[in-house]
Amino acid sequence: MASEPCDGCGADVHIAGGVADMWSFSQESTGGMILEFGDDTEHFLCYECIERLPDHPNAGDVGALSE
Repeated sequence: MASEPCDGCGADVHIAGGVADMWSFSQESTGGMILEFGDDTEHFLCYECIERLPDHPNAGDVGALSE
Protein backbone atom coordinates (compact mmCIF):
# COMPACT_ATOMS: atom_id res chain seq x y z
CA MET A 1 0.00 0.00 0.00
CA ALA A 2 1.43 3.36 -1.02
CA SER A 3 0.85 6.40 1.13
CA GLU A 4 1.98 9.99 1.42
CA PRO A 5 1.75 12.38 4.38
CA CYS A 6 -0.83 15.15 4.21
CA ASP A 7 0.85 18.58 4.12
CA GLY A 8 -1.95 19.92 6.33
CA CYS A 9 -2.37 17.47 9.20
CA GLY A 10 0.53 15.06 8.66
CA ALA A 11 -1.65 11.93 8.49
CA ASP A 12 -0.59 9.11 6.16
CA VAL A 13 -2.98 9.13 3.20
CA HIS A 14 -3.57 6.06 1.01
CA ILE A 15 -2.66 6.47 -2.65
CA ALA A 16 -4.53 4.07 -4.92
CA GLY A 17 -2.94 2.23 -7.80
CA GLY A 18 0.61 1.12 -8.30
CA VAL A 19 2.21 -2.26 -7.83
CA ALA A 20 1.20 -2.64 -4.17
CA ASP A 21 -2.52 -2.45 -4.99
CA MET A 22 -2.18 -4.60 -8.10
CA TRP A 23 -1.02 -7.60 -6.06
CA SER A 24 -3.40 -7.09 -3.15
CA PHE A 25 -6.42 -6.25 -5.33
CA SER A 26 -7.22 -3.37 -2.98
CA GLN A 27 -10.33 -1.42 -3.92
CA GLU A 28 -9.52 1.50 -1.59
CA SER A 29 -9.54 4.89 -3.33
CA THR A 30 -6.98 7.66 -2.94
CA GLY A 31 -7.63 9.69 0.21
CA GLY A 32 -6.41 13.08 -1.02
CA MET A 33 -5.08 15.13 -3.90
CA ILE A 34 -2.39 17.60 -4.90
CA LEU A 35 -3.52 21.22 -5.02
CA GLU A 36 -1.52 23.79 -6.98
CA PHE A 37 -1.75 27.40 -5.83
CA GLY A 38 -1.25 30.67 -7.70
CA ASP A 39 2.32 31.03 -6.39
CA ASP A 40 3.25 27.74 -8.16
CA THR A 41 3.47 25.74 -4.92
CA GLU A 42 1.91 22.29 -4.69
CA HIS A 43 0.58 20.62 -1.55
CA PHE A 44 -0.77 17.10 -1.07
CA LEU A 45 -3.81 17.27 1.22
CA CYS A 46 -6.24 14.69 2.56
CA TYR A 47 -9.89 15.32 1.76
CA GLU A 48 -10.63 16.37 5.36
CA CYS A 49 -8.00 19.14 5.16
CA ILE A 50 -9.26 20.24 1.74
CA GLU A 51 -12.74 20.70 3.27
CA ARG A 52 -11.23 22.90 6.02
CA LEU A 53 -9.67 25.34 3.52
CA PRO A 54 -11.40 28.68 2.87
CA ASP A 55 -13.21 29.29 -0.43
CA HIS A 56 -10.22 30.95 -2.13
CA PRO A 57 -7.20 29.34 -0.45
CA ASN A 58 -3.51 30.15 -0.83
CA ALA A 59 -0.37 28.34 0.28
CA GLY A 60 -0.46 30.15 3.65
CA ASP A 61 -3.80 28.55 4.44
CA VAL A 62 -2.20 25.09 4.19
CA GLY A 63 0.23 25.97 6.98
CA ALA A 64 -2.66 27.13 9.16
CA LEU A 65 -4.28 23.67 8.94
CA SER A 66 -1.73 22.17 11.34
CA GLU A 67 -2.49 24.73 14.05
